[in-house]
Amino acid sequence: QRQLVESGGGSAQAGGSLRLSCAASEHAYRGNCLAWFRQGPGNEREGVASIYTGGGSPYYADSVKGRFTISQDNAKKTVYLQMNSLKPEDTSMYYCAVSLNRGRSYCAGGPLEPDFEYWGQGTQVTVSS
Repeated sequence: QRQLVESGGGSAQAGGSLRLSCAASEHAYRGNCLAWFRQGPGNEREGVASIYTGGGSPYYADSVKGRFTISQDNAKKTVYLQMNSLKPEDTSMYYCAVSLNRGRSYCAGGPLEPDFEYWGQGTQVTVSS
């Protein structure tokens, strides 16, 4: 069973918007830290945003703060990443991931790739100037 399924990637012009979705299994969603990472060509994977599904403050990387918003829909067990004011440097493969059994404080402090057990297949975002 796939724990995480991303959708919503695509192409946009600079200044435009896209919304990514991450549908999670029950096991992956409840009371866990869900995060979005991204990896561009030749770059390391970067934690972009994270949210604890049990409630609390989200985390945003400085590179996306004020432009991206992470949110959740408990009924759908889905986490979203609304990306506004897109820039060409946002071009990356975006991945949804879950860190099990780590609490609210961890999630608000910023996601660390080794701490995430399940990963989605990724969705490509391309922003043209």
